[in-house]
Parts: sequence; structure tokens; C-alpha cells
Amino acid sequence: MDRRVVITGVGGLCGLGTDAASMWKEMREGRSAIGPIANSELHDLEGMTGAEIKALPQHDIDRKHLISMDRFSLLAVLAAREAMRQAGLSCDEGNAHRFGATVGVGFTGSYATEQTYRSLLLGSAIRAELFTGVKVMPSAASVHLSLSLGLRGPVFGVTSACASANHAIASAVDQIKLGRADVMVSGGSDAPFAWGVLKAWEAMRVLSPDTCRPFSADRKGLVLGEGAGMAVLESYEHATRRGATILAEIAGVGLSADAFHIAAPSVEGPASAMRACLADAGLNAEDVDYLNAHGTGTKSNDQTETAAIKRVFGNHAYSMSISSTKSTHAHCLGAASALEMIACVMAIQEDVVPPTANYREPDPACDLDITPNVPRERKVRVAMSNAFAMGGTNAVLAFRQV
Repeated sequence: MDRRVVITGVGGLCGLGTDAASMWKEMREGRSAIGPIANSELHDLEGMTGAEIKALPQHDIDRKHLISMDRFSLLAVLAAREAMRQAGLSCDEGNAHRFGATVGVGFTGSYATEQTYRSLLLGSAIRAELFTGVKVMPSAASVHLSLSLGLRGPVFGVTSACASANHAIASAVDQIKLGRADVMVSGGSDAPFAWGVLKAWEAMRVLSPDTCRPFSADRKGLVLGEGAGMAVLESYEHATRRGATILAEIAGVGLSADAFHIAAPSVEGPASAMRACLADAGLNAEDVDYLNAHGTGTKSNDQTETAAIKRVFGNHAYSMSISSTKSTHAHCLGAASALEMIACVMAIQEDVVPPTANYREPDPACDLDITPNVPRERKVRVAMSNAFAMGGTNAVLAFRQV
């Protein structure tokens, strides 16, 4: 039996806000969180732009737990707790083995890694801090969800650069469909504002000096952000049996790889993932009302994605609404598609398409309706979310109104 998978809770935090509702409010209105990075530990990177979380929300996480967590794990736990509260779920001895977690991450343990290098190479330390190893492991965020929420079912980390969160959610869907779990907490988290990580991105010459302008002819590159987004996924039967409020159904998943280039994008790889997602969901191209684009704001990525959308959707590419919310929350790497998942769910809930902010000049090569600057009210029965990672790993999700 093919088990339907639904979302019953979401949680998140990024530069736009420290809960899902406040993030969505800013995304919906096209207000951008991008500005000068204020982190005092970034040394000669003053003046670089990003989307920082200025202050974390109040929480009661015990210090004994905190000392083994890097920032990306802390963000994941805060988002997951919010999602579980909205879903009205908790674990106990009777159900914990049926609850699991998958968390996508891009750059893991950036803060712990940097602190260790500085203390050993520039300071007087002779050994690393005790919990450095467990702070930086790619599975740390998912493990901390397990510890914090009492999850004893399938728990593992997923990493595929900028597509990590969508891959994590796809993996969580599989666990439920295969009958290994009834509930999965899934999404992505990233905290890349460490000096070494930012210097690496700076060297690739893809960072914008001012802001992120996806699909605008005067775009100058991407902008990095930090954050986390989580969703509570349940089998439809489990959710309806307990009388849960269903926010949306995960209707389909499409995965592909370019097998083309470590950094340059292709058209066919993303197109293949979108086609696979439509097929998995049993949808026609004309059924999609809103597409949350990968939309990084680089010249090549935006043009390539536009070409891939046209290849898959044909004439309907000009009829559906498209936007890139990275123009508001920036590119949060492993967390990016988790934040965009929240945008899709809320678009379905409120029948509003969030805009592409900072848009100024039409690009003939990006001539689709990218919802410039102003939100649009329209019926959103089906939304899709694209995530196309460096290295050519692609993951696309389709969400459907229930």
C-alpha cells in the first residue's frame, strides 16, 4: 500500500525571524533580511553582506546539552521544537521507536572547526576542545533532534550541498512510505558565517557585493544566510487518526544528477528532477500553480533554471507563478530548501505567492513570471520547490492542498 505523507507542523528561523510565522510574514511581503554581516569574529570580512540571525529566541535547552552542539545543530533543534509544538506531538515510551529524523546540512560545524583552528594554530592551546568531533559530524543536527525530542526511530543526516534539505525530506518520505516510521521530523540547517567558509565562497567569485536579485538583469551573485527549517511529516492515516490539522501533502519527489560539472549548472539535470517529481505525484505540468525556484541570483544559474522550467512545463511555464525567496532570506545552503518548503506550505495555506524581492531589470533570458517585488493572491493547490546543488545533485518536491 502506498502511504500518503502529510505535513502537520513547521518551524524555522533565519534572518527574517525566529519562528515560522514571522519568517513567512516577511517573505510574503518581500522584505529582505540581507545586510552587512555584524559578526565580530569575521575579522577582515567587514563589509560583506549576508542574512544573519541577530538574536536567538529564548529557549530552555540545558547547558549540558548545549556544550556539545555547534550553531547549526542548535538552529535545527529550535526549529524542530517549534514544528513539533505546532503538530501537537510528543514522544513517549510507547511511540518513540516510530518517530525519526533526517536533517540536511551543507557546511557542518563551521564554528567549532574555526574555533579549534584558531586556538591551536594562533593561540596557546595544545589540544582541541572535548566535543569538537561530535560538534562537526554531518549527522550532529539529526542526532541532537533525537536527543532533544526523544526520537528512537530512523535518525540520520543527509548532505548534498544546496539540495540537502530537499534530499532529507525526500528520505523522510521514504521512511514513512516504507513503513519504518509513522512520524519523521525533517528539514535542513546551516550556519556558514565562519571566517574560513566565507573566504572559500569569496574565492569562487559568486558572491554579490550588495544584495540578491534573482532573475533581474543586473544581478551580481548570491548572498549567504544562516537558518533552519523543519517539518513534521506523518502518514496520512496517523495524522487523521489523531485528528491533526494537515497543512499540506508531500505529493511527489524528483531526484537526479547532472553528471556534468562540479560547479557549472546544466539544463537537463534539473529538468529531469522536475519531470520525475511530476510523475511521482501523478501531476500534469498544468496542475502546478506556484514554483519556488532555486533562484540563486547568479547569471548562469538563473538562466539555466529558466531554460529547464521551459523544457518541462512548455507553455504553462508562462502561466504559473514563480519566485525565489532567496531574495529575502538569502542562500542558507543546507537550510535553503527547508525554508522554501515553508514558503510553499504557507502559499498553499493562504493562497498567496511570495515575491522575488529586489527585482529591478527584466532579463530576456529569464522571461517567466517571477512575481517581482509584490506578493500575488492566487489559488495555490499545488506548489513545487526546486533545489539544485553545486556538484549537480538535484531534488524537487511537490506539495498539494489536502
